[in-house]
Amino acid sequence: MTEPAIFQRALAGQPLDFRGADFQEIDRTVQRTQELLKRFNTQDQTPAQRRTTLSQVVGYPVPASAEINAPVHSDFGPHIFISEDVYVNQDVMFTDLGGIYLGRGALIGPRATLITVNHLEDPAHRRDVQAKAIHINDNAWIGAGAIILPGVTVGQNAIVGAGAVVTKDVPANTVVVGSPARVLRRVKGAPMED
Repeated sequence: MTEPAIFQRALAGQPLDFRGADFQEIDRTVQRTQELLKRFNTQDQTPAQRRTTLSQVVGYPVPASAEINAPVHSDFGPHIFISEDVYVNQDVMFTDLGGIYLGRGALIGPRATLITVNHLEDPAHRRDVQAKAIHINDNAWIGAGAIILPGVTVGQNAIVGAGAVVTKDVPANTVVVGSPARVLRRVKGAPMED
């Protein structure tokens, strides 16, 4: 099934008019996602049943090697892209309209927040939104309570320290901490070439 044009514009990073007629497509998807996540988060289900429910949220079969723990939160749903061996701990928030791409083996700590959407600065269009994708590359680790802001790429094997606020790309094989996040050091045991 082809995604509505407004979803494609969101993934392309184009501004979206909150008052536009096609914004209702987003509203419908949000409502469906909330109903599915309520089931995922509160009903007694086997791991296979949870995977089926989450697959309905994202719109493709979630890999069997991925582990997504309840509760998980999303304000949209279909733009979360989960690779093999991903681990998502409890109480993670995905604001995913712009696309959140979790690479193979990515680890997301409890209460981490990944936000792909921002409002426009112009007061006349403040309710309108613009989305920018987040990429968490292979084997990257997002610490507990970290916040990843729109447009950020976290490089392969990188570690984002607990509570960090990441406003810029994180180089591969580095550890970042703080608010705003800054490079602390290289990951121990990381390959010398990036």
